[in-house]
Amino acid sequence: MRVVLSGGGTAGHINPALALAEELEDRGWDVRFAGTPRGIESRLVPEAGIDFKPFEAQGFDRAHPMTLPRALAKIQKSTTQAKKWFAAERPDVVVGFGGYVCIPVGRAAEQMGIPVVVHEQNSVMGMANRYLAKKAAAVCLTYEHAAKDVGDASKVVVTGNPVRKSVFDASREEGRAAFGVPDDATMLLVTGGSLGARHLNQALVALKGRLLAHDGLHVVHVTGPKELASVQEALALSPDEAARWQVLGYTDQMGLAMAAADAIVSRAGATSLAEISARALPALLVPFPYATEDHQTMNAQACVDAGAALAVSDADVEGEGFADALMRLVEDESLRTSMRAAAQAAPTKNAAALLADQVERAARTAAAS
Repeated sequence: MRVVLSGGGTAGHINPALALAEELEDRGWDVRFAGTPRGIESRLVPEAGIDFKPFEAQGFDRAHPMTLPRALAKIQKSTTQAKKWFAAERPDVVVGFGGYVCIPVGRAAEQMGIPVVVHEQNSVMGMANRYLAKKAAAVCLTYEHAAKDVGDASKVVVTGNPVRKSVFDASREEGRAAFGVPDDATMLLVTGGSLGARHLNQALVALKGRLLAHDGLHVVHVTGPKELASVQEALALSPDEAARWQVLGYTDQMGLAMAAADAIVSRAGATSLAEISARALPALLVPFPYATEDHQTMNAQACVDAGAALAVSDADVEGEGFADALMRLVEDESLRTSMRAAAQAAPTKNAAALLADQVERAARTAAAS
């Protein structure tokens, strides 16, 4: 059996797709990937050993209507190219994870009678997924709330958001060794995402004294590359303090960092939350306030409602509410225990398998019809 996965634009679309690829390859499937030629997928997918096919795609700016004809022309051209590719590759099913490139790839599949499965990572469906969901064989969601954007509820399945094996496989011992954190220390991991989060970084810097006053606390602070120098300057760590507060611009060992941590401060992007859930890591979430339709706030609220996280708005990170929530997370071991139990009850650990089941079902149903 052969599957084409498609997604582009952000790691939030690509990492779940790669997690599904791992699961399907374990089941004996042949996996291909359709993305954009210059997006992050053009690097991550070949690095994962998956055949990659590029297609041009772009969105349009509603404030500038003249951008629409060019976007539509690219979609039409890429749809035609994708149909020719499908004629040669003969996939049994196509899975779209979001991003504009999914539109021509999904349209080509629909026009050739190839079933399409959509996976939405966020609590609000993106435009491409919303478009493809109308004719999709199955619409798989991370959050049930997103079902409001799907007309036919009968094809909705809540699978959770797939996470790559490297996140699950990392051990606490390996993580502690990688970051030089003692076994008996409490480790706080802070990350604002790959591009950093200036407001979040500033709030942590302001709480330096209170955090380091907590005996045995070690902080691993991932600032984002552009923020590294300014955060280092603002913290002005002494050698003794630097032994307990590591400042990194970026780490490609996030799986190990999460495995080592006792708690995390994070934005509320879908991939971050899936990885936090996979590790059952107690969290203080600060949603990025400018995400489309404020979906990070809804993502975070779902975790809070499940008892797996605390949340504070970005506007309040410099107030006492954020400081109190962070110190409570660091100091209250019973709170962290209850959060871990709540996170372990979430479907994240089985998300890749559940999504793969839906992909196989769509392919079997199409083959039998």
